[in-house]
Amino acid sequence: MSTANLKKVYSESIVPALIEEFKYTTPMQVPRLEKIVINQGLGQATQDKKIIDVAINELTAITGQKAVATLSRKDISNFKVRKKNPIGVRVTLRRERMYEFLERLIRVALPRIRDFKGIQGKLDGRGNYTLGITEQIIFPEINIDNITKLLGMNITFVTSANTDEEGYALLKHFGLPFKK
Repeated sequence: MSTANLKKVYSESIVPALIEEFKYTTPMQVPRLEKIVINQGLGQATQDKKIIDVAINELTAITGQKAVATLSRKDISNFKVRKKNPIGVRVTLRRERMYEFLERLIRVALPRIRDFKGIQGKLDGRGNYTLGITEQIIFPEINIDNITKLLGMNITFVTSANTDEEGYALLKHFGLPFKK
């Protein structure tokens, strides 16, 4: 399936299913996936500056879009953090790239997790969902031989849903493997 297919699946089968499930009066009321934000917090970057560059390259390879470094807002002496130092990496996906990434995540990356039984179904109260991944090696774009450090990431699915039930139903219809 290509990117257009997941978008087509949304408009042809997910929208009618959600209209029937939640009794919407118009298709414009149906919640939609607005963006996917992938974030890596790299606390160990205070000691080793190369970690940020490696993480940017890996996240760019995984998403197909240039990742940017996130900078610290203030000095925290206990953690050896200086203001405006890079301490993380993030990328925001929208439109075509978002659907393409979602498809690869569902079809390729998640099934590669060891002992995978599904993902937690806890949303944030506003219909958004954050998925924590402990290792970046589940993505086929990452070459295991070049890995120096296993880095986790948070993948946040931002929807236009008003409630958790609507957001959960939307993501379930997209094919996210929630635990029963």
